[in-house]
Order: sequence, then structure tokens, then C-alpha cells
Amino acid sequence: MTRFLPKILASSDDPDSLGAKFRKKRLAFFESLFFRNFDPAEPTRILDVGGTSYFWEASQLINYPNIQITLLNLHEEQSEIPTIHGKTGDATAMPEFGAKEFDLVFSNSVIEHLYTWENQQKMAEEIQRIGKRYYVQTPNRFFPIEAHYALPFAQYWPKGLLYQTLTKTPLSRFRKWEPQAAHQYLEEIRLLDESEMKRLFPEGKVYREKFLGMTKSITLHNLL
Repeated sequence: MTRFLPKILASSDDPDSLGAKFRKKRLAFFESLFFRNFDPAEPTRILDVGGTSYFWEASQLINYPNIQITLLNLHEEQSEIPTIHGKTGDATAMPEFGAKEFDLVFSNSVIEHLYTWENQQKMAEEIQRIGKRYYVQTPNRFFPIEAHYALPFAQYWPKGLLYQTLTKTPLSRFRKWEPQAAHQYLEEIRLLDESEMKRLFPEGKVYREKFLGMTKSITLHNLL
């Protein structure tokens, strides 16, 4: 049990974690929508805002040479997959891309890392400007286990208490956080709820990822 729990509660980058299992299920849902809307034999341009090459390694999309995926990050993301390449940029301002330049703009668990509601609005506006279609996911603010720390109701804790818990105890994912990483997360994370996501993407359709009957994460998309 002592070895089992740390694996389950590890970051979603760990393939044995609960988060990775949710990510796999989420990817399967996204692909079901994608192949309903796009012919993979036709040229398709995807922009993944804040994405990683690692995420797409489990996707069927990388098997189709006509599907080109651009990963946009503050620091260039490297990829050995021929159809994926990295580009530096800012999610809140993408003047380098023209209107509807991409067939699809995708983003997974990124929009909550933008510090302020104003920045989240800017990202949403840019996604809808440059993408013909979009698919944007974020953890639900009201889910009882905060997604980044795996702690109950941590989104409501005073920041000082949460910082001390992260850096001085192993309660968050059975490890102590480095002070700089803890400070960064506490500053940048602003969780969203469904009503806010609907305000950001008013024409989008809502997909609710459920766990034990509760909404764990929220996706807004126009893949209909």
C-alpha cells in the first residue's frame, strides 16, 4: 500500500498514476470527436497551446503524416515525432498567426496557469481567432481534490498554509515541493468553473469529465 498510493497520486506524467488514466480517457474522447470531424487523409493543422510531445505519443493522430501538430510554449518543446514541432510563443497574444490559420486549436490543463482572469480571456479570444475549431480542457474549481496538489479543497486554503504544506510536508503527492516550484504554482494557478468556461467560449459545447458522480474537469469545444 505504501508503494501503491504514491504511484496513484503521482503527476499525470507518470503512466501508472490516476491522472494518467484520466488523461488517456480524455484523449480517447477527443479522438472520437476529431475523427468525426476531420478526414485524416486530408492536410490538417493543429496548434496545441502549452502542449508536450509526450502527450501526443499515445495518440492515433501521429500515425497520419497529413496531420501536423505545432506545440506552442514559452520555451520550445522538442519532439522526435516527424509530424510534431515546437514553437515559442505566448498563449495570451499570438499575432504571429492569422485568423483561422489552424484547423483546430487544442489545449489541455493550461488555461488555469495564466495568473489572472484577464489573461484567461485573452487566451480564449486568441484561440477562437486563430482556430476554425477548438478543444480546451481545464480542471474544475469545485472538484473537492485540487488537481495540481492532490490535496482536499486546497484551492480554498490560505496561500501561506498551502505553501508550508507543500514545502515542509510530503502530504502533496507524497513528496516535498521545491520552494521555487511551490511559489510559482501558487502564483500562476487560477482555477475555473463551468460558468466561467462558458463565458470564455460562449458557442462551445460542454463536456464534463466525471469521477464518483462529480465533475473533475471541464472541456469546451466546437467539434460537433
